[in-house]
Amino acid sequence: MKSKLLILLFFLGGMATIHAQSMVGRWKTIDDRTGIEKSIVEIFEKDGKYFGKVLKILNPEKAKGTCDKCPGVDKGKPIQGLVIIRDMKKDGNELSGGRIIDPESGKEYKCHIKLNGSNKLDVRGFLGISLVGRTQTWIRA
Repeated sequence: MKSKLLILLFFLGGMATIHAQSMVGRWKTIDDRTGIEKSIVEIFEKDGKYFGKVLKILNPEKAKGTCDKCPGVDKGKPIQGLVIIRDMKKDGNELSGGRIIDPESGKEYKCHIKLNGSNKLDVRGFLGISLVGRTQTWIRA
């Protein structure tokens, strides 16, 4: 009986570790320049690719903002609800190969995302090569 209970606890502990290691979920974005919490972004998987959608803007004064500088079909859309990360592919323990858009500037960047521990996410947007860019650390919400 004890061995069955031990096996069950080991299995449940392993499942919790797997979930904690996933990039899928809700993340609180932190402005890398000011340290201010900005939004909640949900990273989700669809058809083998990963995307990030703004679920909530944390500053009530900006909650109804629109992406006026965004290119293409996103121009003028509400930022809350906007998919800002697109077409990322899992590459080992990181996501890469996709794009991220900055709704404030409307600029699109190549993107790399990787876990930093179990509850932090390093999101790097860059032009050209990864050395020329910025990294934000997001916290699991």
